[in-house]
Amino acid sequence: MTALDAVSVHLPQRRVPIESLAGPLGLTEMQVRLFRRFHGLDQVRRDPDLSLHDLLLHAATGLTALRGQEHRVRFVVYGRAFPVVVPYPVNPLHDVCRALGLGHAVAFTLTQQSCASALLAIEMAGRLLAAEPAPHEPGNGPLALVLTGEKAFTRDAQFIPETSVFSEGASACLVSSDGPRDRLLGYACQQRGEFDVAGGASGAQFQREYRPALAEVIGQALAEAGVTLDDIRLILPHNVNIVTWQRLCRLLGFPRDRVLLDNVRETGHVFCADAFANYLTACERELLRPGDRYLIAAVGAGDGATFAAMVFAH
Repeated sequence: MTALDAVSVHLPQRRVPIESLAGPLGLTEMQVRLFRRFHGLDQVRRDPDLSLHDLLLHAATGLTALRGQEHRVRFVVYGRAFPVVVPYPVNPLHDVCRALGLGHAVAFTLTQQSCASALLAIEMAGRLLAAEPAPHEPGNGPLALVLTGEKAFTRDAQFIPETSVFSEGASACLVSSDGPRDRLLGYACQQRGEFDVAGGASGAQFQREYRPALAEVIGQALAEAGVTLDDIRLILPHNVNIVTWQRLCRLLGFPRDRVLLDNVRETGHVFCADAFANYLTACERELLRPGDRYLIAAVGAGDGATFAAMVFAH
């Protein structure tokens, strides 16, 4: 059973109002107003003085549960949105592993599902751990470290036209196969190659089918977990914007106040780290009780689109 033993998130302290991005991104006053008033985006987090290595290391060192357990980490899986983020031969993932004392672990990156790659990384970490030899004592088995983290290093990495604005940030999750809480009950993923805009797909078609496709994959994850939407205490969304989730809630018949949307205004879309930032907010506000079922949803768009959802028991 895949379980999240601990979660840590690092966001830069520097807050950048949406209006200050107009000049660098070439946004009109109307586009800025659309982001703020319609999509509910107020600010993002960015720090040009923090490198990708810094973001990942800050998130990982925030995992107090990792300290003293480094020898148990077999795998480090880095889920990110972009296939290329640093020039060759720079490799922040392996640099971070060495800094953490994890040079012995198998470390690799997943990018094929864009902003949904983090959920794939969690699922894959669970499968890798399940294939490891059983521990002699409960609670002493192998672990995996799942990292996410991005820099808003190009124009395409700073905003999605008419849809969302990106924050920089990183997350770190310690994954086990026998943890007592935050156990994975169901995972579903659909990859839709027909939405490859570079290959000639229509952006209008993607927008039209976006919500039905996400609703379908949510239903698949619920079915695999053996629960219904009525059993879900909270949805932790990808923070693309508020209006998308308002409309999805109407489609699903799910109460909007049980979707944690507060971080959309505060941080915008933090690439693959949204789910984990929202998880920590939910825990800090005591929105989840032991045993509660909650759902994480994510969409990745790039060479096609990926729709993914996971159901956990807190």
